[in-house]
This record gives sequence, structure tokens and C-alpha cells, in this order.
Amino acid sequence: MNRHTPLIVLMLLLFTGCANGLFYHPDNRLYQTPDTPYEEVSFKSLDGTRLTGWFIASPVAKPLGTVIHFHGNAANISNHYGFVEWLPDAGFNLFLFDYRGYGDSEGKPGRQGVFEDSVAALRYVASRRDVDPSRLIAFGQSLGGANAVAAAAATPDVPLKGVIVDSSFFSYRSIVRDKIDLIPVIRWLKWPLSFVMATNGHSPGPVIERLSPTPVLIIHGTRDRVIPYDHGRRLYDAAGYPKTMWTVKGGVHTDALMTWRDIYRKKLAETLRNLAGGKPALE
Repeated sequence: MNRHTPLIVLMLLLFTGCANGLFYHPDNRLYQTPDTPYEEVSFKSLDGTRLTGWFIASPVAKPLGTVIHFHGNAANISNHYGFVEWLPDAGFNLFLFDYRGYGDSEGKPGRQGVFEDSVAALRYVASRRDVDPSRLIAFGQSLGGANAVAAAAATPDVPLKGVIVDSSFFSYRSIVRDKIDLIPVIRWLKWPLSFVMATNGHSPGPVIERLSPTPVLIIHGTRDRVIPYDHGRRLYDAAGYPKTMWTVKGGVHTDALMTWRDIYRKKLAETLRNLAGGKPALE
């Protein structure tokens, strides 16, 4: 027996047993709340699971549209609010929600359930009387980008003005392979192990082309070590037209709107105005 065999077996067991934990790290801690009036909402997922979120109406007399935010894999909406807190003042209503098991939402996260939650969020916002359903834009970050694409592709009944994907992955198996590749002792097993650990169900890469002719904007940093830049390029290449990609040179994971806020918040606000008006994203 090779001296590495016991370690390899242990790693295989750990990896196959923790596949769900690779993608979902929820908590119910309250990190912050909006310092502007907001509505705490509750709605049902497709299977009846109770989900929660925040709706923040823009203070402008006539909002330009509504942005539906799909957050990443950790914590809950109160931790991710800082990425998008500026949108209401830019003229857009803002809706943030927690997937099952996150924040105050019921249940336990898993691929199918989170997908159903994402579909339900789109339909919920489109059904609100204080929202113009013809001016909806989905914005997902990291895991949320994958959820936004998968949900938008599955809900032609909710037409969107645009889908924005920040720092997301091409497919579940491809990001699993990238993570395995970081461990030299099992690197040679990354292809078979990725098939054991994950399916590609509800992955964004295989379905992003279905969004066309809805405009798609991909944002990705060249120094992203959580989800490598190549994933963003592959998503862009797979998307139909019209599509745009913003390469954040030197950018790391989801930092375009934080570290580089002076550039990208202004640029994104202009792009959102374009999309809401039926125009393409800024290059």
C-alpha cells in the first residue's frame, strides 16, 4: 500500500461528505440593517418553504426599475447589503432575500431548494403592486450569480431587463475541480472526484445562452482566487447576445463595488439606467 493511500482515502471521504458545505455557509446573525426605510417581507418558495427578505423603495418619485439581489454563499442578506445599499438613492427599488436556511428563512440549503427559492424570488417581486414588472433586473454575486442565471433561464414568465453576474462560476463541477486542484496529494483525482462530489444541475454555464435576448453583464476580477477569472470568461463566451464583460484588473473576489467603488458603482448605475430603458450595458 502506498504511504499516501490512507490520507487519500480520508480526503475522499471528507470531500464527498462535505460537498454541500462547499457551497452553503449560512448564519442568522444580524450584521446590519438599512439606515433608510425598508420593509421586512415574507414569501413562499416553490415548495412552500417560508423565505424572508427586505424591500427598499427608492426615494425618487418615479423609480427607474427594481434590482433583485442574489447574495453569495455565506452569512445572510444583512452581511451582503453593503454591496448594494447605494442603489435606492441611484433611483432603483432594491429587493434582497435569503435562501432557505439563511437569516430568518426556514429550511436547510441545498441545490434544488435554493434554485426554487431563486425562482420564487423573481416571481414574488414581479407580483408586487408597487413594482413595475417590466423593469426588473437580476444581480447575483458569487454563488448568487449562478442562482440568478439558473432562475432567470427557468422563468420566461418573468421577463428581465438584464442579468448581472459578479464573480460567479461556470458550473458546480468546474469549481469543485478548481478547489481539489489546490490539494497536491489528490489533484490527480480531480476529474472523477468532481463527479462524485457534485452534479451540474442548475449550473449557469449550460443555460446562460437561454437568457438571450436579455442583456447579460459579467463582472470578474483578474486576481480572484475564490472563483478564478477563467470562470467569468467562460460564462461570457457561453452567453448569447447582447453581452458585456467588465474585467476588473487586479480585482479579487466580488470587490468591484467595494474596493473599486469609485469606478464601478458609477458605471453600474449608468448601466442599470441603460438596461431599464432597454439599452445595452456600458462596455
